[in-house]
Amino acid sequence: MIIYNVTSNIDASIHDQWLAWIKEHIPHVLATGHFIEAKLTKVMVEDQAGSFTYSVQYRAKSREALVSYYNNNADKLRQEGFKMFGDKVLAFRTELEVIDEYSIKFE
Repeated sequence: MIIYNVTSNIDASIHDQWLAWIKEHIPHVLATGHFIEAKLTKVMVEDQAGSFTYSVQYRAKSREALVSYYNNNADKLRQEGFKMFGDKVLAFRTELEVIDEYSIKFE
């Protein structure tokens, strides 16, 4: 399993607009058919100079699915956000390979 992680630092001046947009954007990314789920999380760091940080973790079906996303969908979907927010959003992307997963059930 591959996790495609997009971490974004959002300028406070567009925070609410970006948050509404990303909640609409994530289903568009999932609709490409390359991912099976996504999680939107807020990074728990102190506010740095009027900004907020979020992470979206997309679970890819496979490494090949992620490469297909890069080749067929990523540029268009990234440009949508850039056109709306420009340099008020700074994003970086990482790929994570899931080695093992653990869970516990509380009774």
